[in-house]
Amino acid sequence: MTDPFRLDGRTAIVTGAGSGIGRAIAKLFARRGSSVCLVDIRREAAEEAAREIAGSGDAAAHPFACDVTNAEMTRRVFDGIAASGPIDILVNSAGISHIGRLETTTEEDFERLFRVNVKGVYLGMQAAIGHMRRKGGGVILNLCSIAATSGLSDRFAYSMTKGAVLSMTLSVAKDYLADGIRCNAISPARIHTPFVDAFLRDRYPGQEQEMFTRLSEAQPIGRMGSPDEVAALALYLCSDAAAFITGADIPLDGGYVNLRG
Repeated sequence: MTDPFRLDGRTAIVTGAGSGIGRAIAKLFARRGSSVCLVDIRREAAEEAAREIAGSGDAAAHPFACDVTNAEMTRRVFDGIAASGPIDILVNSAGISHIGRLETTTEEDFERLFRVNVKGVYLGMQAAIGHMRRKGGGVILNLCSIAATSGLSDRFAYSMTKGAVLSMTLSVAKDYLADGIRCNAISPARIHTPFVDAFLRDRYPGQEQEMFTRLSEAQPIGRMGSPDEVAALALYLCSDAAAFITGADIPLDGGYVNLRG
């Protein structure tokens, strides 16, 4: 029997693939047979991740430097990938975070978050959708957040962007049903990435371990998630095993949304 979790013969574009969740997704997809295009604003990070994948003997990995907030650059990179073969999967993982409430969020903060987290997802989907339609189908996966549907303290602009990502996901899922394109979202709670470590160093010098424990215990399950756990869910949603799933927002939250209190 064919393994529904294999991605052999498919090409996946993963944005934000130079680190964290995006890198974990790219590595797992390559292990499961996909040719992976690693897109990141930092060329060195994309190249390092591609070398790591190539060194493991998995499927082909191709690094691309791209600012996903730049429409012309994003379209050029995606068109170049499509010229070598069909785009089967797009994972929009590139994103940034921000700490602040309404009064402490500057206009510059707001616009920066919108450009990366909203416009970047929009431009990625727009650059891929035509290629997917012409080949007769594809899968789009957007990295959302529980911030899209839960009230989180000091996450005003970030929550705004993830609410927009969720809305775009549902809209694309609806509009492209007839084209054989599935579009879903993953909404993680707190995931242990380099951002978390940097945040603790900057905000709580000397108290990093204490605050790490406190942030971990905010999830009812008692810990943060890992990038590899997000990657495993991403693999499922982008594989044939999830062929009946579209327009879904899957929480990966250690019980945060439904089990608090």
